[in-house]
Amino acid sequence: MNLVLDIERAPGTGARQHVAGQLRAALLSGQVAAGEPLPSTRVLAASLAVSRGTVVAAYEDLAGEGYVEIRPGSGTFAARELPGAAKVVPQDPAPSTGPRQKAAQPGDTAEISLSPGSPAARFHEDREWVAAWRAALRTPAPPVPPGPAGEAPLRQLIAQHLAAHRGVRCSADEILITAGTSDALGLLVHGLAERTRGRIGATGGKEDPRLRIATEDPGYPAARRVLERLGAEAVPIPLGDGGMDLAALAAAPGPFAAALLTPSHQYPLGGRLHVADRLALIAWAEREDAVLIEDDYDSEFRHGAPALPAVASLDATGRVVHIGSYSKTLTPWLRCGYVVVPDPGLRARMLEVREDLGQPVSGAMQLALAEYLRSGGLRRHLARRGREYAHRRGLVMRALEALAPGVRLAAVEGGLHAVLTWDSGPPSGEVVRALARRSIRVAPLTDYYHPGSPRLRHGIVFGYGAPTDLQLQAALAAIVDELGGCAGGAKGRWGAIQPRGTTPTRTSRCSAARTSAASSSERG
Repeated sequence: MNLVLDIERAPGTGARQHVAGQLRAALLSGQVAAGEPLPSTRVLAASLAVSRGTVVAAYEDLAGEGYVEIRPGSGTFAARELPGAAKVVPQDPAPSTGPRQKAAQPGDTAEISLSPGSPAARFHEDREWVAAWRAALRTPAPPVPPGPAGEAPLRQLIAQHLAAHRGVRCSADEILITAGTSDALGLLVHGLAERTRGRIGATGGKEDPRLRIATEDPGYPAARRVLERLGAEAVPIPLGDGGMDLAALAAAPGPFAAALLTPSHQYPLGGRLHVADRLALIAWAEREDAVLIEDDYDSEFRHGAPALPAVASLDATGRVVHIGSYSKTLTPWLRCGYVVVPDPGLRARMLEVREDLGQPVSGAMQLALAEYLRSGGLRRHLARRGREYAHRRGLVMRALEALAPGVRLAAVEGGLHAVLTWDSGPPSGEVVRALARRSIRVAPLTDYYHPGSPRLRHGIVFGYGAPTDLQLQAALAAIVDELGGCAGGAKGRWGAIQPRGTTPTRTSRCSAARTSAASSSERG
């Protein structure tokens, strides 16, 4: 295939950026039709007088943006959705000063899912994972199922990864392999229930045997449903500075068996619990004879903000249970995670439950993950995805500069999702339904609050990890249209949302929006 590409680079432009830009322009101009193959990396490198590695990197960039599909063993192909997506002008690294892009309308494209927390969907293309999976399948299958704690090699490698990346010092014996966060919480509820019943029986007391677990409000609704499904009481505790409000927790009527936290990237609002507060929570757990459950769901991805130590890394009491999952870092289709339980009594009770229920993660999956960690594949995958998500986060920041200052952007310091909130304006559900009519799926912030919570805030929660750059840009333009923006004086469907008691001019709204986005960027 002969592509018309300019080999002359602009001053200050790197070879990788130049090649990616030329290929992007060729795809958008129609030189390559949807699904057609692109030149091999070796041929294109020779024709452009660059290294093959430069072309490989450019193809990877375009794959991350959704322009091409890389099929191991077959080649690189133009994305099939490119003709429809080509109606959206791609955004350059520098903020655009042109008119706002036309948002996706019903019938233009398929639904764009901004489901919060969903990772990029191309994990199956990772050659190191494919090699690890094949190696696992070649391993002779034992005549017995995996043990209740999981395969020892995987647990050992997870312990090494936690020590290197999260500062958590633990042994392989303290780790249980799970089918994700919900499975880990289920095991914990069973183990804590036995612990609570034993404590009441030993004292001869008549305390309420129900398991009371403090949970963040707003917080992770799926975790709350798991707790309640298994008979525990999820007690709402409001948020303070970066996470669960310690004063509100101390004032809440006990006793508590545990507190469930997302301290490194509060879900969904995105705060970070300060180290002093983490130490105070450990002290609270010791006083209350309770357990801290640390859900470390997406802490691998930080966007400019320095990583804080995991709560488990600060614990010398053995009261912090650390939950991790590969659903956000790799893909939820693996259904695999782990839980670190330093308390030997609690761990023994959880293993008894697992023995009765059976190990839900297949041996082949555990062996494949072990090889993936051992080979360094996970480390390299996290680095690639971290760069990709940081790029997507930049698209979010720039696109939402057009929103009025009454709309606040949060949760962008890490992870895969962001939150927009407003004090006055349309209810969350109306905005979600309006976007659904435009084939864009987001979640209302109200769903994350406990039923009957007096602290409800209007807002939407949306993920930016799974969609392509083109899909994300179209969806963000629709969000700006619905919530009201300042580009070209547009007010959107609901009118420009403003803080209570203010009526800023169009110019002041634009200036304040940019100032707000800039301060968010500094925090990130």
